[in-house]
Amino acid sequence: MKRKFLTNLTLLIFLNLLVKPFWVLGIDLTVQNTVGAADYGFYFSLLSFSMLLNIVQDMGIANYNNRAIARNHELLPELLPNTILLKLFLAVVYFTVSLIIAYVIGYQWLQVKLLIILLFNQFLNSLNLYLRSNISGLQLFRTDSLLSVTDRLLMIVICSFLLWGNITSSPFRIEWYIYAQTAAYVLTTALITLLVLKRAKLKKLRIDLNVTKKFLQKSYPYAILGFLMILYYRTDSVMLERMLPDGKEQAGIYAQGFRILDAASMLGFLFAGILLPMFARMIKQREPVLQLFRFSFFLLIIPSVTGAIALYLYSFEIMDLMYLEHAGKASEIFGVLMISFVFISVSIICGTLLTANGSIRELNIIALSTLLLNIFLNIILILRYQALGSAIASMTSQFLTAALQMLVLGKVFKTRPSAALIVKLTAFILVLIVAGILVTGLDIQWFYGFFLIIAAGTALAFGLRLLSVREIRESLL
Repeated sequence: MKRKFLTNLTLLIFLNLLVKPFWVLGIDLTVQNTVGAADYGFYFSLLSFSMLLNIVQDMGIANYNNRAIARNHELLPELLPNTILLKLFLAVVYFTVSLIIAYVIGYQWLQVKLLIILLFNQFLNSLNLYLRSNISGLQLFRTDSLLSVTDRLLMIVICSFLLWGNITSSPFRIEWYIYAQTAAYVLTTALITLLVLKRAKLKKLRIDLNVTKKFLQKSYPYAILGFLMILYYRTDSVMLERMLPDGKEQAGIYAQGFRILDAASMLGFLFAGILLPMFARMIKQREPVLQLFRFSFFLLIIPSVTGAIALYLYSFEIMDLMYLEHAGKASEIFGVLMISFVFISVSIICGTLLTANGSIRELNIIALSTLLLNIFLNIILILRYQALGSAIASMTSQFLTAALQMLVLGKVFKTRPSAALIVKLTAFILVLIVAGILVTGLDIQWFYGFFLIIAAGTALAFGLRLLSVREIRESLL
């Protein structure tokens, strides 16, 4: 099972490293530098708002469906037509509720006009995730890997023409960025739909409302979990934009620091996308999962800690390289958010195993606690520290999530890390921090120092046997 996990993960990471860094650092970054922090902050806060209620149209369907199909492939022809009907109904509810809330909180017509398009984009993205959950649930990980980058690849092509193709006589506008995303999502949805229909082999379209009702009843706990998670992950920029006089600019500055965290978090979600159906199938067949859990945990945590330390120590240099304005403020936010990245990575691995096990009640309690803490801290810290306050609130909330999930996982699976393992991991973190500080004091270019820290972290992880060359080699062979 480790071999299957590692080979598919390698392909998935390879494809995403080919496409998504250029999307984040080439396209998205260029758009913000082109339109400015205020206009991009305007878009970023609307995007975050469109995501807050996204769970209304998902209702945990993708995660539950992934787990269900992984446990029983024969369910696909029965569930597919009924679930599509359910998602269309939920999309109507999602649009209606979102627009009502937008009116209540005082969005103007320009904001509402763009919000409608962003809501449509979120509908397409949600539909894509559901359709892909069937592909990964069938264990077709290579196909799913290719599909995971299709929308971004199309966006890169379209936005490249708009940014550098000299095909327009007027300067690039943030609205064009949103329209480009819509076009890419439409094409991707059409492709994934064809692939899923081919695998489902539907002889005739049968709609059974009882199946839809039962599916919704079983998936709603997953919906609550997804809703709570997206709230504490995306509410920061919305609160910034609404609470401060210069809210659009502060949201834009926060987006500058948030961009790399968002991209880095994708690495963890790639792990989760493969691990969830694997864990679910192993638990259903009563196979031991802790060995795969430990292997995947350190495979993600070691690069997360190493990258977070290197990025924190060179936060100003990186922000100054990336942005034309607000580099100093953005670097403070970026440094704090990169600490959050470690906690996010821990919770992704632990949360995936708990989700596969069906421990949704426990996860919902943790997510609700985190959300309440996040909102409370944002209310206090935003007024005093602006965007930096949101970053601190996010870091604290993510730490709480990771700590509680580890405690619950230990209780559910009746396991706990050995003292030797805790000592090794602690030593790894402390030694790497000291080594990183020493490297920053060397009279060398910052990017050389950055890669020295990465190299030191890699060597230290293998030296302490947190990662094993033999184990990785055996998993690939």
